[in-house]
Amino acid sequence: MFQRHGGLERVSDLVMAFYDRVLASKRLAPFFRNADMRRLIEHQAQYISAVMGGPASYTEAQLHEVHAHLDIADADFDEMLGHFRAAMREKGFPAEDIETVLRRLAALRRVVVSR
Repeated sequence: MFQRHGGLERVSDLVMAFYDRVLASKRLAPFFRNADMRRLIEHQAQYISAVMGGPASYTEAQLHEVHAHLDIADADFDEMLGHFRAAMREKGFPAEDIETVLRRLAALRRVVVSR
């Protein structure tokens, strides 16, 4: 899927569209108040690349470690998934691939959600 959709360049474009939505969210924007967004987008693009079948970049333990202090709730995670779905639709990804990526992201709920 990663190669079929244009590799890291297209994934980076998708991640930027995702964060445009997240930063406009009253619920999610505060999580990123002091974040280095350029660095975060780079890391997220690498991670989403792995989710889409590209090179692996992070372990579940690493993902848990970087999210543990954020006190993320299920509702926060659900909204994030909704924004990711919307960004993928906006960028023209086919429905089957959107569902595959969201299923893989949803499987990480136990790693990211801490309350």
